[in-house]
Amino acid sequence: MKIKITFFASLLLAALTTSWPASGHHSFGAEFTEEPGEISGVVTRASYRNPHPRYQVEVTNADGSKETWELQAAAVTGLRNAGWDRDFVQVGDVVTVRGSLGRNGSKKLFIRGLTKANGDTYPQRSTATTDRNSVNATYGKNYGYAKLNPDAPFDISGPWRNSYRFQVTVNDLEPKPTPFTPEAAEIYASTVHYDDYSLRCVAPALPRIFGAPYDMDIVDAGSHYQFVYIEHNTPRRIYMDGRQVPENYPDRPMGYSVGHWEGEELVIETTNLAEGFWLDGSGLPMSGGDGTRIVERYTMADDQLSMARVMTIYDDYYTEPLVRRRWSARDDNLLIVEHDSCDPSSYYSDILEDGSLESRLDELL
Repeated sequence: MKIKITFFASLLLAALTTSWPASGHHSFGAEFTEEPGEISGVVTRASYRNPHPRYQVEVTNADGSKETWELQAAAVTGLRNAGWDRDFVQVGDVVTVRGSLGRNGSKKLFIRGLTKANGDTYPQRSTATTDRNSVNATYGKNYGYAKLNPDAPFDISGPWRNSYRFQVTVNDLEPKPTPFTPEAAEIYASTVHYDDYSLRCVAPALPRIFGAPYDMDIVDAGSHYQFVYIEHNTPRRIYMDGRQVPENYPDRPMGYSVGHWEGEELVIETTNLAEGFWLDGSGLPMSGGDGTRIVERYTMADDQLSMARVMTIYDDYYTEPLVRRRWSARDDNLLIVEHDSCDPSSYYSDILEDGSLESRLDELL
């Protein structure tokens, strides 16, 4: 095994041409605070890759000393939609960056705004005032494809903006404190951020993808709804024709979902979820299989331009059900675009930097 690990390590070392401080692309809430900060300096390194583009900036202090800050940005898909392409920030650019400071006094910043020496800004001035809590949609407009499900009170098909009233999917489940069983508490205590499978570009699956801010597209196929989450271009089928889980159906990351309408509320129940995935970005464990059941309720606003989404998680690792709340909205300017490919190279750069490459490869192999 040692020979095999060394071989893979050498391949990774050769492939990783950009080296970064150990930090990882784990969820925002696990790495950053909501405390605002601002720095100015020269870009010394740049990596425009999903899941999070990263930059390093050399800052010159008032006393002439220099320090290096690591900058992390939103996913490539979101940046591109806001006018930030691969060439927008390059090595040598002088930038002023505003954002959320890293935890524990680390010299890190999650980018909320950036201004270059030539005056170019992110977000672009035309979009900087966009309010994610507003519904930019038109009453009576046809946003869907067709209402084919005879039991549906209205057409829910078409694109939905899931960043509406968004909150990060870390520590967002109620109640608090988290009602762990002793087994779950032990698992959670031993979890570290490099255990996050999303760092290796594995799609987050249910129930975590439910809380993501990326848009989704809903297609009404009559016998089922097809939900397509833009994150990792992930499809999900919700059967609406009364069928139940087939015998011997295997556990899968998105599980098996059946739904029905209760008046004007869509109710979805999901079982057969694969074990090993997390409930949130902090690493709350999920039992999976027979130990996990999820119920979602989608309630439309009176004008049908937004909807409240409530997820209740029943899991053997917890002594009470856990609840996550999210919202979605129609948007006149929303365009569903394929999500950019995810590149896990920075994950391996990080574990190479902190000396845990061989142990991590041992787990993977």
